[in-house]
Amino acid sequence: MNPRAVCAVIIGNEVLTAKVVEANGTHLIRRLRERGVELASMHLVRDEVDDLVEQLVACRRRARFIITSGGVGPTHDDVTVRAVALSLQRPVVRLPEMEARIRAYYADRPMPEEALRMAEGPAGSTLIASEDPRFPVLECDGVFMLPGVPQLFKMHLEAVLQQLPGKPGVLRQLFLSVGEADIAHALDAVARARPHVALGSYPTWGETNDHRVRLTVEHESAGEVDATVEALVNALGAGAIIRRE
Repeated sequence: MNPRAVCAVIIGNEVLTAKVVEANGTHLIRRLRERGVELASMHLVRDEVDDLVEQLVACRRRARFIITSGGVGPTHDDVTVRAVALSLQRPVVRLPEMEARIRAYYADRPMPEEALRMAEGPAGSTLIASEDPRFPVLECDGVFMLPGVPQLFKMHLEAVLQQLPGKPGVLRQLFLSVGEADIAHALDAVARARPHVALGSYPTWGETNDHRVRLTVEHESAGEVDATVEALVNALGAGAIIRRE
């Protein structure tokens, strides 16, 4: 298990059947990258307890932290809390602070009994304050259970990011006038010599692009990145490089 990494689990039949456009995953990837938090994997899962438990158990073997999106509301298809509890082998309990918040939310109108389903969590859960004044983030043993509504997900994610270990990396890019086949030998040699630095190669298509391949070089150390860029320039030849960013 990677003690610094995150697995993401996007939950909902509506996503897998294209009833809604999934937006939380893209936002999560971007924000984790900006914070320097490693994302080990991302998964789309149906609103089925067994499927979700299976995925959560697999994720816990890969990463210390899990962020879920969806399935924390009061309706029949909101099964995330139950699945997380099963994956952690804990009972579901009613959380007094959440119950108090929900009752306060309905203080000026009748409260449906089903609303109290949102006060449930795996035993041992903690609540993390977010910018949403109504409800905090539910967390249990490194599993952060966020709502699927994009506006709420974004708000709660900012609170979660404060709990995660991360160190923003340094990124440089080279834009090339030659194709991947032309650079494969040189790129392989640099990658073998500097395996600790992340190298990426991304071809482009279409007449609107001014380059054929974009190379990325990434590491926590600016010195390592700069040294790798120079190694690439020497291996590729300056004539292959249109520009650097």
